[in-house]
Amino acid sequence: MQSGDQITVSGTLLGWRNDSGVLATYIRIEGKAAEEISGHELLRRIESGKRRGFGSVKVEVKLGDSEWSTSVFPQDYGWFLPIKAVARRAQGVAEGDEITAQLTLL
Repeated sequence: MQSGDQITVSGTLLGWRNDSGVLATYIRIEGKAAEEISGHELLRRIESGKRRGFGSVKVEVKLGDSEWSTSVFPQDYGWFLPIKAVARRAQGVAEGDEITAQLTLL
């Protein structure tokens, strides 16, 4: 995969709360999409000679009409994609909803 390549990811919007009750939401990226991101990360690491922080990959996300830049992070199951609160509100989605987003790998 090259920079600028796009992949579509789908999953259940999951929530995580800290001790103060602050909610962060994310989706798990598994299967073929996770493999594509892993291949992209490996190529970037080979090209630059170093690994980005936490092994992350920069992405641009499009969820409905909302767009933002973030990173995806490797996990045992695949990758972790944080979903911004402003995007959740704008798209009317909440924890437990199924969502589909378009990622541009950077």
